[in-house]
Amino acid sequence: MNLTPIVSIITPSHNSANFIEETINSVLAQTFILWELIIVDDLSSDNSTNIVKSIINNNPDRNIYLIENKSNLGPALTRNRAIKEARGRYIAFLDSDDLWHPTKLEKQLDFMKNNNYPFTCTHFNQINEEGEYQGVVNNIPNKISYNSLLKANKVGCLTSVYDSDFFGKVYMDAISKRQDYGLWLKLLKKTDHVYCLQEILADYRVRKNSVSSNKTKLIKYHWLIYYKYEKLGFFKSLYLTFSYVFRIVFKK
Repeated sequence: MNLTPIVSIITPSHNSANFIEETINSVLAQTFILWELIIVDDLSSDNSTNIVKSIINNNPDRNIYLIENKSNLGPALTRNRAIKEARGRYIAFLDSDDLWHPTKLEKQLDFMKNNNYPFTCTHFNQINEEGEYQGVVNNIPNKISYNSLLKANKVGCLTSVYDSDFFGKVYMDAISKRQDYGLWLKLLKKTDHVYCLQEILADYRVRKNSVSSNKTKLIKYHWLIYYKYEKLGFFKSLYLTFSYVFRIVFKK
């Protein structure tokens, strides 16, 4: 097909040989077909790039592209390389171990267009490394403001889509973790809310021993976002960081 894409899917990859084929297949299965998938490999040492190249060769009529970093840039700058190359109006995010349900793009784009929403997300399942169901994240409000998101990040990266016609291209800050959270806060300074489509349309893979699965290791990244990037001041940043710790301890 190689049609001009409406959606650009941003997929960073690092040593994802065990999962990336399934991830790409979940994009190929989308009922909405006017997409491009931009995979940026962050200096993988496994067979990831060969798997991606094989899929590209087997699907020459689909807009799947591979960019290979010459050095390890980390997830934020790796995603930013893909955003820079994106041709689609809508910027969507899908990590190399996560999955989309077949109607994800179709339903979410209809939701955005019909309501004139520039920034949206959806509910999602949690799965383990074997793809087994672990739970669901469906406690996301219909809409979330900047101030509400400061208190708790309810937006799953694998479900988020923003309209670059409305925002322009907005990039992630070069922070090792929680860079997606920082991006959502940037977007919410330019619009009133992120709106949640109240359907489960993706599967988030919880990896063993990953930093994102260990909430206590993320405390310093929350502090950096509040203090360095959002420039909220020492005391407000401290308050929000302690609020995050409180939610970890009491699972609020």
